[in-house]
Amino acid sequence: MEQSSIFEPVIVMLVLTLLVWVYMYARRIPFIRKNNFGPDELTALELQKRSPPEVANPSDNLKNLFELPVIFYFLSIFLYLTNQVDQVYLIASWSFVVFRIFHSIVHCTFNLIMLRFSLYLVSALSLWFIVLRIGFETIA
Repeated sequence: MEQSSIFEPVIVMLVLTLLVWVYMYARRIPFIRKNNFGPDELTALELQKRSPPEVANPSDNLKNLFELPVIFYFLSIFLYLTNQVDQVYLIASWSFVVFRIFHSIVHCTFNLIMLRFSLYLVSALSLWFIVLRIGFETIA
C-alpha cells in the first residue's frame, strides 16, 4: 500500500478547516459591519455574547476543528513514518473525515443538535478506533 495515501484524508480535513474559516468570516464580518461595533465590543467574549447562532456556530465549529482533528493529524503522520498505513487505517481515516464534513455542514447551517452529535460521535469513534489499533499494535 502506498503510505502517502494517508495524507489524502488529511488534506481534505485541512481544506474543510479552510472552508469553515472562510465561511466564519463571511458570516462574522457583515454582522460586525451591520451592527457597527466598537473596539471594546469586539473582544472574543463580547462578540460571542452578541452573535446570533448563524454567526456564532461557524466560529464554534472552527474551534472544534482544532480539537479531535489535531489527534488525527498526529496519528496520520505517525502511521506514515512507521510505515503502518493499510486499508483499515485508510477506511477509518476517511470515515473520520467524511463524518467531520457532515458535522461541520450541520453545525454551520441548521444545527440540529442530535444529528450533529450523531455525526460527531461516528467521527470520534473512527478516530478512537485508530488510536486503539495503533496502541494495540505498538504495545503488542
